[in-house]
Amino acid sequence: MRTCKEVSALVVAREDRDLGALDQMALRVHMAMCKACPRFERQMLTMRNAMKQWRNYGNDE
Repeated sequence: MRTCKEVSALVVAREDRDLGALDQMALRVHMAMCKACPRFERQMLTMRNAMKQWRNYGNDE
């Protein structure tokens, strides 16, 4: 069982690279049992989308 600290590191790493099968499985198992880590994952997704919108802001003109 991975700790929340390890899982959060995997969530961040997943932004830059594909995770191996073992890491993906550990992530799924932990996310199913933890309340905090799925929240962190949603926060990361929100930040990523906000940054994407910010980078593209003003390019529509």
